[in-house]
Amino acid sequence: MEGETSRESCPASFHGTELAGFRAIPEDRSDSREGRTLVSLDAVLPDDLLEKVFSFLPIVSIIRSGCVCKRWHEAVHAGRRSWIAMSPQRPWYFMFTCSDDVVGGYAYDPSLRKWYGFRFPCIDNSNWSTSSSCGLVCLMDGENRSRVFVCNPITKDCKRLQDAPGGEFPDYTALAMSVDRRSHGYVVAVAKCKQVPQDYYQWDFSIHIYESETRTWVTAVREVLVGWRGGDECVICDGVLYSLIYPTGVLGNAESRHCLVMYDLSTRSSRTSLMRMAIPVPCSLTCGRLMNLRERLVMVGGIGKHDRPGIIKGIGIWELHKEAWREVARMPHKFFQGFGELDDVFASSGTDDLIYIQSFGSPALLTFDMSLKQWRWSAKSPVTKRFPLQLFTGFCFEPRLEITC
Repeated sequence: MEGETSRESCPASFHGTELAGFRAIPEDRSDSREGRTLVSLDAVLPDDLLEKVFSFLPIVSIIRSGCVCKRWHEAVHAGRRSWIAMSPQRPWYFMFTCSDDVVGGYAYDPSLRKWYGFRFPCIDNSNWSTSSSCGLVCLMDGENRSRVFVCNPITKDCKRLQDAPGGEFPDYTALAMSVDRRSHGYVVAVAKCKQVPQDYYQWDFSIHIYESETRTWVTAVREVLVGWRGGDECVICDGVLYSLIYPTGVLGNAESRHCLVMYDLSTRSSRTSLMRMAIPVPCSLTCGRLMNLRERLVMVGGIGKHDRPGIIKGIGIWELHKEAWREVARMPHKFFQGFGELDDVFASSGTDDLIYIQSFGSPALLTFDMSLKQWRWSAKSPVTKRFPLQLFTGFCFEPRLEITC
């Protein structure tokens, strides 16, 4: 794989950054040999311009700038207006091992191709569901699947929402989040699915919506699926909630492919059955991962063998145009082999134009740039495999300073 391990310590908290030693340069200091006065540029640069300069730096450089001196510290921590205008950062990828311990891992910065030691707020263990949008990450407890948190992983700002309705301990749950870049208001969607008691054919499927402006949950959809069930994959894209559903193989349902159902969050109408507008995935998939890339719905899927659809033979990327899937790329075989033994299911997430793909059984991380159509390994991960059955996972998020919960 490409590159050596590039690992640094990331400041643990933006607001908790300690000040470095500071020694001011007197304005009247002069060089007696040349008769010239030395003036610090920092001394004459107005605060708003200093903040503007910081806004062009990578997130890590901005945080470290706050450790240089008292004035820079104040500029970094008071520069919310400048951070609003700063250009979007490339998404980071947080990788950690699957265990019941407190979650700590490493965050990968693709711009600098470096890994940082990183402790993620709110997550108690690795079985939590996650969804990210515009600097915020939404997390849901993997045990009762009703406790929901929203946090900014860079500033460590964290908030617990009201528990999601729909009952605790459903069989399947999917989580999605969307943040308005202008108002910073956000919407959280939770899709829950539970088998009807003593009925192998029917599954209760419900969608619950939370809005930050009203701070309340609304149950938008309740529907009984026959021969189909919900799963753990959904995403909000351009105001529409998309969710993958899976055939149960009963009642003569010979369809072996997943389907995509959608719900328009703007109209909030529940009169039409979700199954009437279901869109089959382009081929038999071992798993599918949905993501919002600049308001385009993109799916990364494991391609199953023709005679054995549960066995993965490759990985493809598709984009939804109206109601048809268009293939964007297929992973070259040399990258597919680079994962070693790739499981039928894997982790994949993305935002902006960057997609991350990671095997659950390996810390190797592969990226795909949608605009350049380029595959590339990340810098070597500092996460090491300590025993054969150790599992790894992760997700991506956009690092932002100005947005709060």
